[in-house]
Amino acid sequence: MQKKNFSFYRYPGNVLIFCSILLLFAGTSFAGDYVSVKKDGIRIRSAPNTDAEILWEVFEDFPLEIINKDGEWIQTVDFEGDKGWIFNSLTSDKKTAIIKVKTANMRIGPGTAYEVMASVKYGVVFNVIDKEGPWIKVSHEDGTVGWVHNSLIWPSDP
Repeated sequence: MQKKNFSFYRYPGNVLIFCSILLLFAGTSFAGDYVSVKKDGIRIRSAPNTDAEILWEVFEDFPLEIINKDGEWIQTVDFEGDKGWIFNSLTSDKKTAIIKVKTANMRIGPGTAYEVMASVKYGVVFNVIDKEGPWIKVSHEDGTVGWVHNSLIWPSDP
């Protein structure tokens, strides 16, 4: 009995299916990748070039989710769902999170049984230090360190 010589590339349909699958995963590979802005006054633009309309400005440590790339530019979305483009070198991998509710309780430990140490407001950014279950340990630039439930921050799983 002779062995059949099967070649993946002999069947153009296989190559087409393989390439389609690759493109599908390439388009979604950024979902869940977060960056933070390196300094104050960085401009978010409507397209990946410096001539594009400025949509808004962000401040240092502002967290953004990567949704697309175009050369050295990344398309991002913020905690309010606003999308725009930023030059990649203006971001870092530093883990930060932003309060997404009107007011959130910061606690001395990871749970509701722990005392509330501070009340934090919408839009305040924190550095992410640790995680314990659904609780995120954060620090503020003023030195305050505490725990916030992940349902109150964005991204919820930094």
